Amino acid sequence: MKFSIIYEAQLTDTSRESEHQMFQDMIEQVKLAEELGFDCIWAVEHHALTQYAHMSAPETFLAFVAGMTKRIHVGHGVVCLPYKMNHPAKVAERVAMLDQLSNGRVHFGVGKGGTDTEAGLFGHKVSEIGPMVDEAMYLIPKIFVNEEIEHEGEYIQIPRRAVWPKPYQDPHPPMYMACSREDSLLTAGERGIGALVMGFTGPEEIARKNKIYRDAFANRKPEDQVGFRPTQHLAALCPAVILEDRDQARRMGLRGQRFFIQAIEHFYRGGPAPVIEDLSFDEQMALLEKDKENLVTYLGEEKIEITDLQTGNYHVEQDAYGTIDNAINYVQRLVNSGADEILFLVQMGTIPHWAIMETIRNLGETLIPHFRNQAEAAAAPQPQVA
Repeated sequence: MKFSIIYEAQLTDTSRESEHQMFQDMIEQVKLAEELGFDCIWAVEHHALTQYAHMSAPETFLAFVAGMTKRIHVGHGVVCLPYKMNHPAKVAERVAMLDQLSNGRVHFGVGKGGTDTEAGLFGHKVSEIGPMVDEAMYLIPKIFVNEEIEHEGEYIQIPRRAVWPKPYQDPHPPMYMACSREDSLLTAGERGIGALVMGFTGPEEIARKNKIYRDAFANRKPEDQVGFRPTQHLAALCPAVILEDRDQARRMGLRGQRFFIQAIEHFYRGGPAPVIEDLSFDEQMALLEKDKENLVTYLGEEKIEITDLQTGNYHVEQDAYGTIDNAINYVQRLVNSGADEILFLVQMGTIPHWAIMETIRNLGETLIPHFRNQAEAAAAPQPQVA
C-alpha cells in the first residue's frame, strides 16, 4: 500500500504575493512528507483555470521536488498529451531527464485535460483530442526504448531522429491514466497501465471501479499494451483534513471541498465563482444540503454530485475530515475496496497552510505506520501449531 499527496495548486487570492506564498508553502509541505515516509508527490496539469489549479508546469514543480529530496517519488498525474500542449518527443525528453536526475523516482501518468478553456489556449477542442492522446500515448514509450524513432501518424509526424536521454528505469517509468468513468477504467486495464481514480467517490464506488479495472487488465490483449512495462495499480483520491478538533477539521474539509467543486463548476459549466467565506460547521452543512440537487460538476471526466456522501450523518466515516481515527477508518475502507495507493488531497483552496501541515504530520506519524505495521504483521510467518 502506497500513501501519496497530489497537488492542484489551488488558491483563493490570485495576487502574485499569494500565489508565491502558496508555492513556498507547498514546498514546505513536501519536505515534511519526505521526512515522514510518504511514497510519492503527484502533480496535475491544468491551464487557464483561475483559483482551481495553478499547476500549469508540473514538470518544473516535480523537478524542483526531486532536486530537494532524496527518497520520495514524483508523479505526473497527468501530462496532457494533445500535441500542441505537449509534443510527445518533448514529453519523452522531459520525463527521461527527470528520471535520470532523480535516480528512477518518476511515475508517468497521461491524459487529455478536461475543458475547452484549457484546450483552447493551445488551439485544440476537447471534443477532438481523444485520438491525439491515444497516438501520443503509444508513441512515447517507443521513444523511451528505441535509439531512433520515426513516426508518420494522423496527428504527429517525426522524421528519423535520435531522442535523448533515455530513462533511468528500464525500460521506462511506470505509466498510468487519469480514470473516473467506466470507459476510461476499461481503457487503462485493456492497455495494461495504472489507473489514477480522480473523484470524490466513496469506498463502494472505488470497489465497483476496481473490479472494472482488474477484469479489463486480466483480459487485456498483447497488441493493446501501452509501453513495455505492464502496471496493474489503482490509486484512489482521498481528500483529508486531520486535526485534534474533529468539528474544526470537518468544517475546514467541507469548506475546501465545496470550493474545489464550485471552482470546477465555474470552469466546466459556467457556474458562479466559488464561495470562500469561512462558515460555521452548521452553515457549511446547510449550504451543501441546499446545493446537493443542483451543484453538479466534473473532475476530469467524472460527474460529481453533492449527495449524502457529503451531507449525510457525519458520524458515519464517509470521508477523511476529522481526527486521525476517522481517517484510519476511512482509509481502511478504501484499502478493503481494492486501492493500491491513497492519493491524499490536502491542498484545497481554502485550507490554511498550518492545517495542511498538521494533516500531513498526523498522516505521517500515525496513519502510515498503522497500515505499514498491519502489512508487516500480515506478511510475517505464522507460528506453527503443534
